[in-house]
Amino acid sequence: MPSQASKPSPKKPSDSESIVSELMMPHQVNNLGHVFGGELLSMVDRAAAVAAMRHAGSNAVTVSIDRVDFREPIYTGELVTCTARVNFVGRTSMEIGVRVEAENLVKGTKRHTNTCFLTFVAIDAKHRPCAVPPLDVADPEDERRFREGKRRREVREALDRELAARSG
Repeated sequence: MPSQASKPSPKKPSDSESIVSELMMPHQVNNLGHVFGGELLSMVDRAAAVAAMRHAGSNAVTVSIDRVDFREPIYTGELVTCTARVNFVGRTSMEIGVRVEAENLVKGTKRHTNTCFLTFVAIDAKHRPCAVPPLDVADPEDERRFREGKRRREVREALDRELAARSG
């Protein structure tokens, strides 16, 4: 009789949290001294990728950057910290939320500058989507993030269906 693969144990969002920090230098800013959006998105994507791979226990690829809110500019000389956590998981996909903070190291002040949501899909050795562990949302804050992530996914899927119907 063939053996059945055991279902993976749920993982807590805190188990896969990822933090990426970098000091912003002059080559990373525009003529106003503001960090380029692309520089920031690269950091966000790297932080989110680590959280996705930690949760999945496999490689994971970016499917979409679902939302980026630029609340305030980030300046030369500030330390940017991207903190990524898994908010929601489907069968093979994961929504990763990233909070971005800029820190003025001289003044010792921190500002929440950006919030981003990205979707990743776990892939196997043949680059095919593979199942991810469920998310342990016993903590009320984790459960709230899961609900909100699920709702964002439903909205994206409805929009995808609407766009497909229009083009079809």
